[in-house]
Amino acid sequence: MKLTKKGHACVRLEKDGRSLVIDPGAFSEEDAAVGAEAILVTHEHMDHFDEGRLRAALEAEPAARIWTLASVADRIADAFPGRVHTVGEGDTFSAAGFDIEVHGQLHAVIHPDIPRITNVGYVVDGSVFHPGDALTVPGRPVETLLLPVHAPWNKLAELVDYVREVAPDRALDVHDALLSEVAPLVYGWMLGPEGPGIGAEHVRLAPGESITL
Repeated sequence: MKLTKKGHACVRLEKDGRSLVIDPGAFSEEDAAVGAEAILVTHEHMDHFDEGRLRAALEAEPAARIWTLASVADRIADAFPGRVHTVGEGDTFSAAGFDIEVHGQLHAVIHPDIPRITNVGYVVDGSVFHPGDALTVPGRPVETLLLPVHAPWNKLAELVDYVREVAPDRALDVHDALLSEVAPLVYGWMLGPEGPGIGAEHVRLAPGESITL
């Protein structure tokens, strides 16, 4: 399986000539989802869900379909009749040749005064987990955790404990569009082998850079 970072929280997974994209939002590349056969969206925030990017993908690929939670599906199903599938925690399905499990229910707390919205994460082929905007523990081993390293709702200590609890082989940075080029040096050290002992290889990809999993 090949994983390519497509900016911020968006990644493209490719296997056997087929591709799946997760969270092509407003901070990802404009063509992040173009050519994908399957698109997964974790929640409704604009940095994860961008209708223009979804429309571009579905217009470019007639076979493309979207899987997402109800709050997003309700906003886009009329625009893409028959091509949007609603999922929730505990669901399993196949998309573009990948086996998907859905984990999680709620977005992380941003502030007590801000109502929490729904959020789901996706385990792909039993090995890659994208939690969206939450520190959801999938309750099963995963090799690669897509780690939201910078958001209004998280702090470094929580990330360290989260990686320890999920215990992946590697933690790969996502949700990093708001970081300057200095910040990754600090986060990379703390989350890497010289940090407080999370035990996983730590990887940060630039947009367009790929890794073989």
